[in-house]
Amino acid sequence: MGKLNTKQIENLSEPGTYEDGDGLRLVVKASGKKSWVLRFQLAGKRREMGLGGFPDVKLKDARSEAVTQRQLLQKKIDPLAEREATRLAVAKAVLAEQAKAITFKSVALDYIAAHRSGWKNAKHAQQWENTLTTYAYPVLENLNAKEVTTEHVLKVLNPIWQVKPETASRVRNRMEMVLDAAKVRGLREGENPARWRGHLDKLLPPRSKVKAVVHHPALPWVEMPAFMKEIRKQDDLSYKAMQLTILTACRTNEVLGATWDEIDLEKGVWKIPPHRMKAAKEHRVPLSKAALDLLNGLIRLSGNAHVFPGAREGKPLSNMSMLMSLRRMNRTDLTMHGFRSTFRDWAAESTQYPREVCELALAHVRQDKVEAAYFRGDLFEKRQAMMTDWAVYVTQPSDE
Repeated sequence: MGKLNTKQIENLSEPGTYEDGDGLRLVVKASGKKSWVLRFQLAGKRREMGLGGFPDVKLKDARSEAVTQRQLLQKKIDPLAEREATRLAVAKAVLAEQAKAITFKSVALDYIAAHRSGWKNAKHAQQWENTLTTYAYPVLENLNAKEVTTEHVLKVLNPIWQVKPETASRVRNRMEMVLDAAKVRGLREGENPARWRGHLDKLLPPRSKVKAVVHHPALPWVEMPAFMKEIRKQDDLSYKAMQLTILTACRTNEVLGATWDEIDLEKGVWKIPPHRMKAAKEHRVPLSKAALDLLNGLIRLSGNAHVFPGAREGKPLSNMSMLMSLRRMNRTDLTMHGFRSTFRDWAAESTQYPREVCELALAHVRQDKVEAAYFRGDLFEKRQAMMTDWAVYVTQPSDE
């Protein structure tokens, strides 16, 4: 029989500890707050366990709880450890229920939002959204992250793995990163079903085995002087941009995004900043006399810093402008990117310039990381000589 009664407890106001018996006690604070404590001894150590406050926990409830905890002690079970384990189990169950409401799509959207500012440009985020919307969401959209299995991933990849290997590889990689993020957030456990090495590589052929090599239609280098003669007759700005693209062997987006502050006409150097380069590294482009003559002949527009300003204020020409110019010439057999191949073929077949000079002219990233670590220069002078030779070749008089 306990020593305390409800009426007595209600009237207690003096701070102190009031024993009920068998380790159960009521602690009254100076603030008047009253709480139940069970004192016990386990493995030779004296410990205390809170059982809640009065009047939320009534006397009879505190005694009942004390009996339950003492029964655990008789079994050599630490009631504090048991309560913590129960709390964690309940919390885990709650998280599991919450996870069921978080779909793969919602995790993907959170991932894109979190990384958007760290990606090089807005186009990258758009590519993420487009590829997941087109290929992954039809299968995974309404599944919660925990439910996604290898079979689901294969259902996404199998239709495109053979016919669109590069796209399929990107989709796989993006699914893997989304599911990794879900695991970090505690929304799933175990193997990532989209992981390649040691997992999907046992179920799908390597991309290199199925990749269809796509060559951009390129003009044979021997036909370049005649082609250059034709586009030099045109006065439209898109043809001027086409000429600079050919003379510098740069990518179309690098040319169209060029601004006057990147170009030093006196020194004959065009410095493309890292954020506009595919390799995210500054690229110095030597400008030949033909390229400089072209640039010096362009009109600069007030309020638009672009070398090739477009119709919209402050914007460059559309990235379709040069391709449309090719179509107006009835050259649907060519692409602008193909002129880089034309330049590379010319350099390999009709000059003695070393491979590394040609590759640097195209701003190609070195695949050999060890070689790249030791090769830090950009061979500017040698590239300058090569680009001069290229300009002389493509602008030579044509018999056609």
